[in-house]
Amino acid sequence: GAMRHLPYFCRGEVVKGFGRGSKELGIPTANFSEQVVESFPSDISTGIYYGWACVGNGDVHKMVLSIGWNPFYKNIKKSVETHIIHTFKEDFYGEILSIVITGYIRPEKNFDSLDELILAIQEDIEEAKRQLDLPEHLKLKEDNFFHLPEGKIVNNH
Repeated sequence: GAMRHLPYFCRGEVVKGFGRGSKELGIPTANFSEQVVESFPSDISTGIYYGWACVGNGDVHKMVLSIGWNPFYKNIKKSVETHIIHTFKEDFYGEILSIVITGYIRPEKNFDSLDELILAIQEDIEEAKRQLDLPEHLKLKEDNFFHLPEGKIVNNH
């Protein structure tokens, strides 16, 4: 069920997550609201994906995305967290995040330690960078989906 839905286009407001990505992991993530998470296909496999992300009308960057229950943190609600491979100067809560998920890296799994989790995420990032340089993924970076019409309020679509 991982690849059937790809590429998957999604847009929504960035909301405050658990505040763990930056603090504990050194890997900031942008969280979508519950409504956006619930709009994902219910049979999409949990795990780690990669693709392209754009905040507001900004530049399009490579990203890694986790869909799932975060077994390491024993969440009870499914979450979708995007790590944009780019350094932002400030938070962008409340902004519209547009993403295109283009590929799948691995299933979700639990880790024995925070260090192992961080190492895995760093490997996922390297894998995403490699894959996104391939022509079939690169072409989606230019997709018109990323160009928000000026002044248009986007409502979860």
